Amino acid sequence: MPARCQFPQICQSVQVAKVVHIQSLWMGILKNLIITGILVYLCFALVCDKRYQRKETLISSVHTKVKGIAEVREEILENGKEVHRVFDTADYTFPVQGNSFFVMTNFLKTKGQVQGLCPEHPTRRTLCSSDQGCIKGWLDPQSKGIQTGKCIPYKLQPPKTTCEVSAWCPTEAPEEPPQPALLNSAENFTVLIKNNIDFPGHNYTTRNILPDLNITCTYHKTENPQCPIFRLGDIFQETGDNFSEVAIKGGIMGIEIYWDCNLDSWFHHCRPKYSFRRLDDKNTSESLYPGYNFRYAKYYMENNVEKRTLIKVFGVRFDILVFGSTLKYVSFVDEFHIRMVGEQLLGRSLQDVKGKEIPRPLMDFTDLSRLPLSLQDPPPIPGQPEEIQLLSEEEAPRSSSSPSWCQCGNCLPSQLPRSHQCLEELCCRKKPGACITTSEPFKQLILSRRALQFLLLYQEPLLKLDADATNNQLRHCAYRCYATWRFGSKDLADFAILPSCCRWRIRKEFPKSEGQYSGFKSPY
Repeated sequence: MPARCQFPQICQSVQVAKVVHIQSLWMGILKNLIITGILVYLCFALVCDKRYQRKETLISSVHTKVKGIAEVREEILENGKEVHRVFDTADYTFPVQGNSFFVMTNFLKTKGQVQGLCPEHPTRRTLCSSDQGCIKGWLDPQSKGIQTGKCIPYKLQPPKTTCEVSAWCPTEAPEEPPQPALLNSAENFTVLIKNNIDFPGHNYTTRNILPDLNITCTYHKTENPQCPIFRLGDIFQETGDNFSEVAIKGGIMGIEIYWDCNLDSWFHHCRPKYSFRRLDDKNTSESLYPGYNFRYAKYYMENNVEKRTLIKVFGVRFDILVFGSTLKYVSFVDEFHIRMVGEQLLGRSLQDVKGKEIPRPLMDFTDLSRLPLSLQDPPPIPGQPEEIQLLSEEEAPRSSSSPSWCQCGNCLPSQLPRSHQCLEELCCRKKPGACITTSEPFKQLILSRRALQFLLLYQEPLLKLDADATNNQLRHCAYRCYATWRFGSKDLADFAILPSCCRWRIRKEFPKSEGQYSGFKSPY
């Protein structure tokens, strides 16, 4: 008879697991392959793709110093003599707000102005034949003063009469800036850019000036890419522009600083990359207000009378754009969300990347009321419910030139260099189906010439839509309309990448005369 246990809590049954050994070569290989695959993915995610890292946008401050001397020849109108003057930094640089600096390259002067009554300079708006053509107290933003109600002679041959104004006299006469520019030698000026950045989440601060900087260096794209001292003429050469031409009426140039930082202790690097981009309209003949200029005055006393010299300044404004974390957004017509693509994913085809899924913002329909769309609702058929025409999910026939990654059959190969072609390998669909360019909203919102012209004139009522420039303006307006339509929010649309099929359909409707398109421009 077995002994009875006197301690039930201790004398409990014990379960022993059984191990079964399966003698199979294929099962062993499969097991090892699975383990190896998991290890390879972990190595890729942690090391190659750096999924362990926390991405953070930098905080930046910029300070600039421009150096250079220029000799300017000015003609004194009273006696016709030329005066040679030396301009230094205090003469040709002006403080501006934000990360920008301005360099004067040309100017016009109106000397000896005093407060008083005088005729306005003759224009179509100021010419008059009698006092009835002038209104006392009337002024507008284009006027140089306040009208007194009198029509008086202006000292010109042949004689002309204009409205008298209370203003700084004599009033400024519209003139073309001197050619060549008075400070054409400004292309030899140099600018030192000091850029401090901070990653607050990582408690890391650095700057673009290295401790062993040679102060005599000058930036060169290949020979000296880390030098923060830039020759102004070299900046324009990088963008393919001529400094002497821009200096006449002025312009706007962007200096982009992209920080490529990896704060891992075993692979630490954080160095800036410089690039340049012309920001204003290069074609001054198509611009409403070409170049870049402003006015300022120098005041002085003469014989107890306050006078001033009015100076209209032309020059180049340099905007310094600093960034270290860039996100792009893509949208597929057969998905309800938007994909956020980080810079670490832009090395492969955009059609294949997953990115981070974010909700699509609700569309703001208030702007659609301004579009003159000629959409007529068809008369309803009695007894039948209304139907909404949906985009077909049937696979569309593929074009012979359509690349393999295209799902709608209307995409075309990229014209970018091989290293950047992945940035344009994007279709409107994630899975095979009909192209969004065949939909009615695309035709009415994106390809309607009348709607796009209305939007351009709504934004700028005095815009000149001449024959040569119209296609370029309509094409870029169509790009913006598509991005706003598909991404809902303007904040996302500014960083949106358009599908290849949509870009080429827009280009076909509004072609460029040369047939060459710049394509997507990577910010780094």
